[in-house]
Amino acid sequence: MANHKFCFCKVFFFILFMQAVSAQSFTNALDSNGKKHGIWKGIYPESKRARYEGSFVHGKEIGVFKYFDDTKAGSVIATREFNAVDSGAYTIFYDQKNNKVSEGKSVNKLNEGPWKYYHQESDKVMTTENYKNGKLEGVRTVFYLSGKLAEEATYVKNLKEGIYKKYSENGIVLEESMYKNNEYNGLAIFRDPDGSIVSKGQFVNGKKAGMWQFFEKGKLSKEINMSLQQGVIKAKR
Repeated sequence: MANHKFCFCKVFFFILFMQAVSAQSFTNALDSNGKKHGIWKGIYPESKRARYEGSFVHGKEIGVFKYFDDTKAGSVIATREFNAVDSGAYTIFYDQKNNKVSEGKSVNKLNEGPWKYYHQESDKVMTTENYKNGKLEGVRTVFYLSGKLAEEATYVKNLKEGIYKKYSENGIVLEESMYKNNEYNGLAIFRDPDGSIVSKGQFVNGKKAGMWQFFEKGKLSKEINMSLQQGVIKAKR
């Protein structure tokens, strides 16, 4: 009877050993050319906790990769779903409570096409952006938590270009201005939350220039020549 139990234990541990060896043989393996192949699991060097897991086919990522934070909980902080067509990956970032932070496509680790960013711990979209080769390109919009439009601007090669508008939550245009090479350039109008103009004038290369008008309670109160930096012309009442 004792021998029977001894043999059973030996068989049981042998099976566990073979399972471990089998699992290890299919993890972090290389093909004949030294390229990653099969299931791979990365670790954080110091903590030795899991950093990512996913599959390679002869050095190329395929399918869904999961990325973990360096904590005991090992929360998923990002996923990337790779496709074989353009080496792109649909990427989703998460906070430690599994709420989406942002999502969009990456190609060669650079943002490409439309991306969405979410309000903190919410499924409400905060910002929409468009990328080309990792740089902002096209219209960027920002929204209040209510879904109302807060800002809209146009970008060219990562630089703000053209009309910029900023809104109050009830739809008042608080700022309407022009940009060139990421600087104020052209007419700018600033309003208070009631919609009354507070100031307006021209910018040149990011600096106020020429005659600027300033208003109080909707009435012109003064004009200042910003180019000369002198004299205040009182408005007629």
